[in-house]
Amino acid sequence: MIKRALQGILEAKVDYKKAIVVLGPRQVGKTTLISKIAASLNGNYLYINGDDPAVRLVWNNPTLAFINNYIGNFKVVVFDEAQRLENIGLSAKMIIDAKKDVQLFISGSSALEIASKINEPLTGRKWEYRLYPLSWNELKEHYSFAKIQPRLEEFLITGMYPDVITNTLNAKETLTNLAGSYLYKDILESGGIRRPDALLKLLQALAWQVGNEVSYNELSQIAGIDKATVISYIDLLEKAFVIFRLKPFARNLRNEISTSRKIYFYDNGVRNTIINNFAPITQRNDNGALWENFIISERKKNLAYSGFYGNTYFWRNTARAEIDYIEEQDGKILACEIKWNPKVKVKFPSAFVEKYNPETTRIINSDNYWEFLGSTESY
Repeated sequence: MIKRALQGILEAKVDYKKAIVVLGPRQVGKTTLISKIAASLNGNYLYINGDDPAVRLVWNNPTLAFINNYIGNFKVVVFDEAQRLENIGLSAKMIIDAKKDVQLFISGSSALEIASKINEPLTGRKWEYRLYPLSWNELKEHYSFAKIQPRLEEFLITGMYPDVITNTLNAKETLTNLAGSYLYKDILESGGIRRPDALLKLLQALAWQVGNEVSYNELSQIAGIDKATVISYIDLLEKAFVIFRLKPFARNLRNEISTSRKIYFYDNGVRNTIINNFAPITQRNDNGALWENFIISERKKNLAYSGFYGNTYFWRNTARAEIDYIEEQDGKILACEIKWNPKVKVKFPSAFVEKYNPETTRIINSDNYWEFLGSTESY
């Protein structure tokens, strides 16, 4: 089993006082990770599966007496896919308040649904973390640099989901089933999607525009829905861990853009599944988009696991000078240009450098990417 970077972080938070909440897409290993930690604490832990209709029924509106009887003498309790349990927040609060010596784990694959159910009841009673598809660093630690470096192009095409990495022969089938599961089952069941056909058109448009600024008005025309619905659907897709947004870096200067967004996918394989293109790198014309999505999504994983408290951006001004990726923390700026081809000459725009004096500038290409991905130090 590939050790996850989040494992040690979660283990350090075990105190039998607060719930440990792990959110992330389906099939990234949340259940495996939480169950491993639970078993190490107490092999006889209680597992409650929110995907089971019978479980949902009995946990619909539990009383304290029911909870006490159901949990009994278990000292470790795992609620899996907890967003599907109607009153999980109140139930978790009752467990924590009534049973002072129980360690509670909660997993969920929809930040939107679970946040509305647990944030208020569990205020001050939880630690919350994100688990993502496998990262470059996790694979390097498990397999060694020498064995995963030649697999780079594979990662760009089929992504980094655990089942894809460990069973490459069935990668396309796995991704098709995975995308169908959480793109349609989870998102459509979460509510707010009145036009499934429009959602698919929107996803395909976003997949083709990876690395470019998106126009909500243009997306509205493509998907055949109004701008407000586009924004609503994108918000749902982000909370379901399909995509994430990168906002523009600006200091209210007239010649800097301040309202556009770039949108990336958490996993290259999911992106390629949406457009149904698994052709090798040598046969594609979207290498730059795949590369940028891979690097920025990998960096997002690294920063999440290392406790980064800054902000991430892209930058462009009205003269169309641009920088692909920026991090800012404690007043220090890291500016990165991301290019697949190491022979491409890159010059950082003087309009940015002179105004903001970045602490560090980096050019990330297919010859040196591992230095950037292998480190959590920004500056």
